Amino acid sequence: MSDLKYKRVVLKLSGEALAGDQGFGIHPPVIKTVAKEIKDVFDLGLQIGIVVGGGNMWRGESGAQMGMERAQADYIGMLGTIMNALALQDNLESLGVPTRVQTSIEMRAIAEPYIRRKAMRHLEKERVVIFAGGTGSPYFSTDTTAALRAAEINADAILMAKNGVDGVYSADPNVDSSAVKFDTLTHMDIINKGLHVMDSTASTLSMDNDIPLVVFNLNKPGNIKKVVLGDDIGTTVRGK
Repeated sequence: MSDLKYKRVVLKLSGEALAGDQGFGIHPPVIKTVAKEIKDVFDLGLQIGIVVGGGNMWRGESGAQMGMERAQADYIGMLGTIMNALALQDNLESLGVPTRVQTSIEMRAIAEPYIRRKAMRHLEKERVVIFAGGTGSPYFSTDTTAALRAAEINADAILMAKNGVDGVYSADPNVDSSAVKFDTLTHMDIINKGLHVMDSTASTLSMDNDIPLVVFNLNKPGNIKKVVLGDDIGTTVRGK
C-alpha cells in the first residue's frame, strides 16, 4: 500500500471498452480481462470506485438525433450503464473481489441506491464500488459522473482508461499522423485547446476540486497497475 502513488481512485471505463472488436454489447473475454486488471490493483490495497459508460448499449445523443426526446434518450443510456455495472460486478466477484453496485436511479432489487457515506464505508471495508446510472439526471455524461463521484468520495485521482488510445493528443492520432501526444496538461488546457478528453462540465468540476486525471490505454496489460504505482505512462492532467 505504501508504494502506491494513489490510495483511492475512480476508474472511468467506457462502455465501448467492454464490447471489444464487436463494437456493441459485452464481449465476455474482454470484460474478464478488464476484471483481472482491476483485481491486480485491488490486491495491492487500492481503494477503487468505478464509473462505467453505456455507449456499447445505447447513446443518448444518438437517440436524440433519431427524433427521440433527449431526456428520455439519456435515461435509456443510464440503464445501459447499469447493465454494464452488473456484468462487471459478476466478473469481479468470480475472481474473489467483493463488489457493490450503487445506482443513481433506485433499483433496490439489483443494486444499492447511491449514498455517499455508504460508498465510502464500502471502500474502507475493501470493497470495489461501481457507480452506475450516471448522475441520475439527463444531459450529463458519465465523464461528469466520474468527476462528481471522485469529488464526493475524496479520490486522489481519476483514471481514464481509453480503448486503444495511450494518452491525450493534439488531434485524433488515428486520423492525423502529425498529432502530438501530451505528457502533462492542466484541466484549463483541456478546455482552452478544445481537446476531446472529458466534456467541459467534467473538466471544470475536476479543476475546481483539484482532482488530477490520468489518461492511458486500457488495452495494454498491466497499465492500470503501472498508473497506480506511479509509472510515467499516458497523459497526466493536473487539477490546477
